[in-house]
Amino acid sequence: MEYFGYLASILIGITLGLIGGGGSILTVPILVYLFQIDPENATSYSLFIVGITALVGSYRHYKLGNLQLKSALYFAIPSIFSLLFVRKLVLPNIPETLFRIQQLEVTKNLLIMIVFAILMIAASVSMIRKSKTAKNPSTLNIPRLAFIGFLVGFVTGFLGAGGGFLIIPALLFFANLPMKQAVGTSLFIIFINSLIGFTGDLINGITINYPLLFTITIISIVGMFIGTQLSKKIDGAKLKPAFGWFVLVMGIYIITKELFLK
Repeated sequence: MEYFGYLASILIGITLGLIGGGGSILTVPILVYLFQIDPENATSYSLFIVGITALVGSYRHYKLGNLQLKSALYFAIPSIFSLLFVRKLVLPNIPETLFRIQQLEVTKNLLIMIVFAILMIAASVSMIRKSKTAKNPSTLNIPRLAFIGFLVGFVTGFLGAGGGFLIIPALLFFANLPMKQAVGTSLFIIFINSLIGFTGDLINGITINYPLLFTITIISIVGMFIGTQLSKKIDGAKLKPAFGWFVLVMGIYIITKELFLK
């Protein structure tokens, strides 16, 4: 299964390179189902893999003038606080077994995977439906941008997902950024959140298989370069709904497997 895992890791970067988000949605399922990594540890691995891959993408956008640091910092700073709160105080204090429903034992790992699947389904809906054209506000809405950043920090902290599908709309509507700048700025925010979250996990003493982690990350970065090149020839907006359907099927599969196929 590991060979399939390495092959699938390319999709993480390709997706980030093509549509500026969605790669983190794939990372945890790949780590859990193909590399047999514990779900809680998989969220830590995901933070590093997605963070480094997003850094590569954000640097490319910086060179193209698509990175708006001011908006990124207004969003990232509150999200860092909520992310560290979840990784330091919430996740470690969730009991391994939460409760039982007849024959079903609801564990911390099951909770992580079910919540992740729900996130995948929510993300897929936002990718499948057509975006409605809306007028952006004339000024930067700092309070709303910071509040959404705070919420995204919870998502990133609990699930190890970058939350790009939440970040990009926030930057479009509350930071008054055009789409290309929203994508570039989103990747930079994902990088900041993910690497700080991973650093916090290291401080907490998490055990990491570094050869595996670095190998997956390098493959993902290769995928990022492939996605970046493809984005010059393929309209990411057209691919987004197709990827949304794929994520929807994956989300339903995870719920089915975790609840009914064990």
